[in-house]
Amino acid sequence: MNAGASPAGLVQDSTYVNVAGLPWMPTRFPGIEAKTLMEDKATGMSTVLMRWAPGARLPRHEHVAIEQSFVLEGSLADGDGVCTAGDYVWRRAGSRHDAWTDEGCLVLAFFLKPNMFFD
Repeated sequence: MNAGASPAGLVQDSTYVNVAGLPWMPTRFPGIEAKTLMEDKATGMSTVLMRWAPGARLPRHEHVAIEQSFVLEGSLADGDGVCTAGDYVWRRAGSRHDAWTDEGCLVLAFFLKPNMFFD
């Protein structure tokens, strides 16, 4: 990942990320791996590419701020419905749910703040 500095040491406006070059990192949830594309530790905002194995499940959690997900492959479900490849879902701040996938999925997720888990 380019940290945003040019060879001359000047800060650039654009940060290009070699997504294919980033390793998949395991999460604490079985079957769910992630590549963090952007993270602002001061605010908690992040953009994460998530790969879910078939049958993977994210336990009950709360979205502290709006969360947005674009499903690139497969499908992602919760108690409100199923988001399939090419579709987008966003969740309101304060919403709570479990999420799962039967077939597996690849999701680009945008978080304004990290989720709060109850496990």
